[in-house]
Amino acid sequence: MKSGLVRLACGSAVVLCLSAGGDAQQQDPRVGLKPGLRDAGQVARHMELVASLPKPAGFFDPKTPAGLEVPPESPSDNSRDNTVTGPSSPTRSPVSLSFANSDLAFSGTLVFVGNFNGFNTYDIETPKKAQLLASVVCPGGQGDVSVYGHLLFMSVEETRGRIDCGTQGVLDTASRERFRGVRIFDISDVKKPKQIAAVQTCRGSHTHTLVVNPKDAENIYIYGSGTSRVRSGEELSGCTDDKTDPNTSLFSIDVIQVPLAAPATAKIVNRPRIFADPRTGAPGGLWPGGDHGPGTQKTSLTDRCHDITVFPEKGLAAGACSGNGILLDISDPVHPERLDAVADPNFAFWHSATFNNDGTKVIFTDEWGGGTRPRCRATDQMTWGADAIFDVVDRKLRFGGYFKMPAPQTETENCVAHNGSIIPVPGRDIMAQAWYQGGVSVFDFTDSAHPVEIAFFDRGPLDPAKLIIGGFWSTYWFNGYIYGTEIARGLDIFKLTPSEFLSQNEIDAASQVHTTEFNAQHQQRITWAPTSAVARAYLDQLARTKGISAEKAATVKSALERADKIKNPADKGAAAVKEQLTTLAADLEKDASAAAANDAERLKSLAGTLRSRAANGGGI
Repeated sequence: MKSGLVRLACGSAVVLCLSAGGDAQQQDPRVGLKPGLRDAGQVARHMELVASLPKPAGFFDPKTPAGLEVPPESPSDNSRDNTVTGPSSPTRSPVSLSFANSDLAFSGTLVFVGNFNGFNTYDIETPKKAQLLASVVCPGGQGDVSVYGHLLFMSVEETRGRIDCGTQGVLDTASRERFRGVRIFDISDVKKPKQIAAVQTCRGSHTHTLVVNPKDAENIYIYGSGTSRVRSGEELSGCTDDKTDPNTSLFSIDVIQVPLAAPATAKIVNRPRIFADPRTGAPGGLWPGGDHGPGTQKTSLTDRCHDITVFPEKGLAAGACSGNGILLDISDPVHPERLDAVADPNFAFWHSATFNNDGTKVIFTDEWGGGTRPRCRATDQMTWGADAIFDVVDRKLRFGGYFKMPAPQTETENCVAHNGSIIPVPGRDIMAQAWYQGGVSVFDFTDSAHPVEIAFFDRGPLDPAKLIIGGFWSTYWFNGYIYGTEIARGLDIFKLTPSEFLSQNEIDAASQVHTTEFNAQHQQRITWAPTSAVARAYLDQLARTKGISAEKAATVKSALERADKIKNPADKGAAAVKEQLTTLAADLEKDASAAAANDAERLKSLAGTLRSRAANGGGI
């Protein structure tokens, strides 16, 4: 069972505590949870599970106990440290991840759940009553999905993938039936998706990124990231893994152009050398692989990206590229250019990237152990398999601090940093992140050097004696809820609850943000309507940091209550409310000039919200 030892590491570069303000002497409730498939022990703090949907038929392995998968005896990717060490290493069996749930994409009232065997579509119009709408069996792994209008894109990397989505596999290595790359489906009828294109790539597509160019209304682009072996030239013309060949399929990504008027004609239009040495032009100009010196982590060679996250409004992308984190200029999405690259002696495999809402920070995750190994044990270093937070300063990456889910997990739980997204609370940087069988962790990284966990959910291991792969692949915020793909169990839906670390006003302000589509690797800047919930969220934050006097906070609250009663500028008292809001806004802006950085921004934002209310005659 889980060790009772609670890990705590606090310092100038890393702050990793239990929940915010937690007592280091108190055992974390995630320690010692009962194992099981459907009856595992579970615990939540400051969030609640509102729905849990099992995987449908066709998406679990009927040949294994409970339809679950266990990791192979040897790693599938030698560039990663996938070994299990220690005297109590659990037993393992050589079974694949053929039915694992993977990534998520959202459109309107639908969520698309990727799977190594295809994808499933759920109706989430009422999240507490979410229901399965359709299933598409289409093997090939990894099955990551994204959506744009009536188009759905899916990554395929495994050698069993077929162009026709058949389940019989491919035996002939030179067969033209094999497919590895990016599939494109027409989902105009979500119950009957139709594959309309299949863009072959030399390394397949482990993940992909949807890129919308604000200056190009006729096309969208897909950045394809392949992490597997290079296909032979016999199987796909033009492919080679010869590092000395100037046309090598290594050290690049695939840029796929998708004409919106004719998506079936999608094709690769560039393979940019984003890792090249700027002086010599050598394609492999970044981390060569290996450790960083005594006592450091062994880090993978940088010859591909695992995930790339784009922020088109900023013209930026952040790439988690095996041995490096990189920052790209994507003002021309067909020809991305590297702005900066960083390495980290604590990272084994740079896995994913997430910007904050202003594009002034990037969180990179380290998938130490490849996602199939227990890397959150009491004996594991807190800076390994963690998040690294970087500030973006003058289009360069500057290290801020680390965060790692703090509750020690067992030898039978695969656990390491994985996929997450920001939660749109105005005035704060907050992220919900998956940690496989380490559960879901919600943390505040407003202060890059001092991230703090504020909510979590966790279950016990799938099995008490065997390491069976499971847990959360992705946890994303969408229109008021957190959705998590559970690799072995299905789809979970959560709702945040108020606490001393996150108020109901802050949750309400985040929940008022509604988007029609969400793809985690394509970030859009969020703006908040000037509602009372947003204003009160700023007030709660300022009260928490003592950035506003109690007297002035009470005055602002009173003014907001009066403003809420105004329906239009002609209402009685509207002029007086408008005047009061305008005066308060000016006072707050004056206070901001002498406040600490974060409080100054909140005071300015609160003032701006009051001014917007005043411009509407008090109401909104």
